[in-house]
Amino acid sequence: MKKYARAFSLKFQLKIFSRVTIFMFLLMNINGCKKDFKSTIPNETTDDNSGPFSPALARQPNIILIIGDDVGYEIPTYTGGQSYNTPNLDLMAQNGIQFTQAYCHPDGFPSRLAALSGKYNFRNYIKWGILPPGGHTIANMLHDAGYATCYVGKWQNDGGDEGIKAAGFDKYRVFLPFSYPSNQFKGRYKSPILYENGNYLPDSVTAGRYSEDMNVEYLSNFIHDNKKNPFFAIYSMPLIQKPWVPTPDDPEYASWNPKFDEQNQDVKYFPSMVNYMDKKIGDVMNALQQNGVKNNTLVLFTTDNGTNVFIHSIYNGVNRKGNKNMTTLFGIRIPLVATWPAKIQQGQVTNTIVNFTDFLPTFADVAGISKPTDYGALDGISFYDNLRNKKGVDRSWSFCYWDNSATDNKPMVKYVNDTMYKLYYTPLLDSFFNTKKDVKEKMKLNLNQLTPQEQLIRNEFIQVFQAMHN
Repeated sequence: MKKYARAFSLKFQLKIFSRVTIFMFLLMNINGCKKDFKSTIPNETTDDNSGPFSPALARQPNIILIIGDDVGYEIPTYTGGQSYNTPNLDLMAQNGIQFTQAYCHPDGFPSRLAALSGKYNFRNYIKWGILPPGGHTIANMLHDAGYATCYVGKWQNDGGDEGIKAAGFDKYRVFLPFSYPSNQFKGRYKSPILYENGNYLPDSVTAGRYSEDMNVEYLSNFIHDNKKNPFFAIYSMPLIQKPWVPTPDDPEYASWNPKFDEQNQDVKYFPSMVNYMDKKIGDVMNALQQNGVKNNTLVLFTTDNGTNVFIHSIYNGVNRKGNKNMTTLFGIRIPLVATWPAKIQQGQVTNTIVNFTDFLPTFADVAGISKPTDYGALDGISFYDNLRNKKGVDRSWSFCYWDNSATDNKPMVKYVNDTMYKLYYTPLLDSFFNTKKDVKEKMKLNLNQLTPQEQLIRNEFIQVFQAMHN
């Protein structure tokens, strides 16, 4: 009996051991599979109207870059602006991250060229409004990685259908498909002149309609058609550049004759245009929500340069004149805000310096792909770590090369700045400013009276100039 009991006990133990071993093996494999699956998704947050393992989150993130036109740092409410209502931009800041030290060029096309190519302008600027033939863009990079691509709004990079597609965009509806000849103040808003699939839209389609409504309509359809695939879109808004004319929310819109936009424009419509810009941003966010892809879409808003000089706005209690085409702080520091529910923690604010060349490497990191090695020299530094609230390699300065000859045959301008100091490239390298104390750059720092720290910073900036060559 004891022998039988011992045999039974041993048999029972082996059976239990076997079952435990099998269970542990299965558990390890389940965990391993789960880890492999989760490595392809941003986090465990479910997407809109979907289950715990949403297909929308099991792929590369979508990316939308919204670029306003002439929207200075003093315009949005979330930055300290007090003259306008921007609830959707404010909501982006509340739900995402705002960058307080983002820098563009003093004028639009140079900024767009840097953003598209990831290069400082001295490497690829040919002429105003000309995207270099054969050059590569963010869209080429993401298109090659399997992204559907779209460009909506102000193009102003020349080339028409062939040029837009060569730049990596599959779909487009644009204003200013060709840079020369062109008049960006004609057909910009009501009854717009829009170009799609190699042709201008007929008057019967555009008559009485507002460009930004048609742009968002096109972008929303693109989002819907690609909600099961990763997509990248640039929405380059015509707003809030002049002519300052009524929006569909103004009572004057119905009877407004757009043929006389330039003659009859009035700055009194500027606040309404700011409001409408913000409204359209809200419409884009709604389109993402409705198509169930908002959670896994990185949306960024920024602008190409400062506000027009004819516009005065209240910013943190101070009357600020627009500084477009100026290299002073309010001409080059611009709003940049990003939201991405699956990745970005809410309500972040960072003083990390961002340059327009930084979008390309950042979007490569977002997409989980390597930065291209066959695009020639690339100048950007990824701020992907900042989006995830993690430590990484941040910029300590921003560099700008601005060919200022587009209209006035002015000389080229080069400068380096950080969050406090700026140095211009001059024969004596003596145009050195403390931009925190001297926002309008009225008084050069005396080079003989620099602190040791200021001398180190100036020397670093000089080394940046020395390094900037093809």
